[in-house]
Amino acid sequence: MDFLSEHQPEMLPGNRQLPPTQGVIEAPHGTTIVAVTFPGGVVLAGDRRATMGNVIAQRDIEKVFPADEYSAVGIAGTAGLAVEMVKLFQLELEHFEKVEGAQLSLEGKANRLSTMIRSNLGMAMQGLAVVPLFAGYDVDRGRGRIFSYDVTGGRSEEHHFAATGSGSVFARGAMKKLFREDLSEDQATTLVVQALYDAADDDSATGGPDVARRIFPIVTVITEDGFRRLTEDESSQIARSVLERRLERPDGPRAALL
Repeated sequence: MDFLSEHQPEMLPGNRQLPPTQGVIEAPHGTTIVAVTFPGGVVLAGDRRATMGNVIAQRDIEKVFPADEYSAVGIAGTAGLAVEMVKLFQLELEHFEKVEGAQLSLEGKANRLSTMIRSNLGMAMQGLAVVPLFAGYDVDRGRGRIFSYDVTGGRSEEHHFAATGSGSVFARGAMKKLFREDLSEDQATTLVVQALYDAADDDSATGGPDVARRIFPIVTVITEDGFRRLTEDESSQIARSVLERRLERPDGPRAALL
């Protein structure tokens, strides 16, 4: 990022020159990302829908990416800029590890991502905001941690659970009722899928499990063993179990997690 800033600053996502426009630029936007900690680490998940105004731009977009072996980023906001920022962030962490011979601390990774988001403020003022959720396993502290951001790059550490995107209000409400500090990994993955389902139930920009098209949320787990993305069969099994419980009890009982 420093190299580009010095030699070709126009290549950075936040420095792109946009043509003059009237009003907000219409571009595909990613929506709801959720994260929850459990005693062994942290789970980060996202729905698969991207919208452009009132139109579904893509039904199976990927919004959760590994940053390195022990951390991941979930993107919400302008999809194209967000993916480009994540790729640059991945390269930053890889470059640091090669040069220094050691991984950047989780706190350092969160601070670096904050700087990158801040550099995109000009685009955010034109309606092209990127607001990710960053989560990882802190090998020094031996636990999972979650960091949220605003469009100015302001960083906050979230405790227990967090959500961002258009459906975040509904997802956070679900997690608040279902969260326990002694969750197992399986219960944590079920919780985030349940939260995404509740968000999709009330937010049209959030996509719920699509059984007909076999499109299910992306669910990732980060522990002391590193980053792991659940297979399609694993995520579909969790999503189907949530749907089955909802058919039995449409009011969404707390027992759905047990």
